[in-house]
Amino acid sequence: MAQLAAGVAVITVRDGRDDLGATVSALMSVSLEPPMVLVSLASRGYLCEVLLRQDRWAASLLSSGQAAVASRFAAAGRPSARHLVAGTPHHRGEHSGALVVEGGVAALEAETAQVVPAGDHTLFLGRVLAVGYVTPTLHPLVRLRGRYRPMSR
Repeated sequence: MAQLAAGVAVITVRDGRDDLGATVSALMSVSLEPPMVLVSLASRGYLCEVLLRQDRWAASLLSSGQAAVASRFAAAGRPSARHLVAGTPHHRGEHSGALVVEGGVAALEAETAQVVPAGDHTLFLGRVLAVGYVTPTLHPLVRLRGRYRPMSR
């Protein structure tokens, strides 16, 4: 599957006073009516554990200039997401309270509608609550063959 290019996003959730997030390349549109997305997370990860109890979350679809942000959120043993976005433009989503990274190709907030165990991952189907922004002039960041790669025309 490393031969298949995939967009890169950061999934964030607010858990009480803490913020968590992780880089994913398994985020996809599922339905236009109603608008729904699906994200796949490792079942043993702490973000998965939190999303099983917190229904609302955000997805920031990263742009080609945000590989450093993707790397920060992918690092093992990463600190609170608040530290990971320090120095990066961001805001809190109105519907989820989760951190939303600015400067990407798009951002959305979702509410989990269904959870599906799938091998060593868990699939979260989310009903889109809001689209924070769409920036069609930027190119997306993609992951291909284990590396982040900018898209070009």
